[in-house]
Formats: sequence, C-alpha cells, structure tokens
Amino acid sequence: MDIPASSPIDPARIAEARLWLAARDPLLARAHARTPEFAWRVRPGGFAGLIQLITQQQVSTASAAAIWARLEAGLGGVGAEAVLGHDEAGLKAFGLSAPKARYALAIARAHVDKVVDLTGLGALDDEAAIAALVSLKGVGRWTAEVYLMFCEGRLDVFPAGDLALQEAFRALENVPERLSEKALYARSEAWRPFRGVAAHLLWGYYKPRRRGVALPDVDSEAI
Repeated sequence: MDIPASSPIDPARIAEARLWLAARDPLLARAHARTPEFAWRVRPGGFAGLIQLITQQQVSTASAAAIWARLEAGLGGVGAEAVLGHDEAGLKAFGLSAPKARYALAIARAHVDKVVDLTGLGALDDEAAIAALVSLKGVGRWTAEVYLMFCEGRLDVFPAGDLALQEAFRALENVPERLSEKALYARSEAWRPFRGVAAHLLWGYYKPRRRGVALPDVDSEAI
C-alpha cells in the first residue's frame, strides 16, 4: 500500500519556527530576513514515493518527470508487485538506468517481504526510520532524510549532504569553501527541533541566488 501525500505543515507553525531559528542563529536570522514565506514541500510516500526519489537522483527535473511518466504508464502504477513483475531489462525499457532498476527490484522485494515496512515508518523516531531506509539497497542517508522530510513531514530532519544546503550556508557565511557534510550536521545541531524548517529556509534563501537574483530584506513581522 502506498501512502498519500502528507498533510501540509501549518504555516503558522513554520512562521514560529522561523522566528525561533532566527533568534537562535545570526546566520539563519540573515536568511530569514531575506527569504519570503514558503510552504512545506509535500509529496506522496510509501513504496512509490521512495522509488520516485531514487528515479529523480542525478538527472534533470525534466528527465526525471519523463522517466517517471514512462514508468507509471509501463507498470500501470508504481507498486512493489508491479515492479517485481519485470526483470531488470524490463524496467530499463521504461527509462530506468541499470543501477536504479536493480534498486527498484531490491526495494520491491524488501517491501513485499516486509523486511522494511515503508507504511509503518511513522512509528519510528527519526534516526530509527533513517536506519531502516538506508538498510535498503540504493537508499543512502540523503535519500532517507529527504523522504522523511517531504513524504512524512518530519520537522527535525536535515540532509546535510545536500549540495544546495551546503552552498546556501557558504553564501550566508560569505566564505570561499563549503562546510563538509559532517561539519554541517554538527552546525545544524543548534537548530533542533526545527532542522527541517532550517533546511527549507536555506533552500529558500539559496534558490534566487543560484539564478543571480538578490532579494531585499523582507519584513520579518510579516513572515
């Protein structure tokens, strides 16, 4: 069984978390002052949600959308049983790379055999849920953290291996080198229990700068 999209996080809760983070960290205060209101990213979970995340890795947004559409059409819906009805070559015919086809098959088998219950992760705390996900072939920590953040709406998950987050923090620090994944994890400890909100704030700060657009300060009382 797949999981529908998680409910959007209450905008008032995000606003409160932003103010808390801004008061706690001067760099996040700078990001807060320059980043307009944002909504929590929400996407479907379960088996299909995890496979979609894997499909999107290391390809452009347009390519990922095209591959996903072909996979959905070819399988008649992305479910574990449907995936197991094909071999690696069959999944590659729908646009998956050979490694991703192998990952999909391995995850489907683990899901069907209940090695990892993708519908029951909500009963686990963040670290236990991450450990369960990374036990699956093809699922690294970044994928696990992004899944828990976007598909389950967890507020205190921070994918420090994300290059955009590293670059956003580098820009805030105004230094030439990005923090390592390990160093950014350590830095994010001060943002508990709202590290997921901090991640969204950093992404929101970085996105226009990646496009060469500098945003003015916004009224923090309005956020």
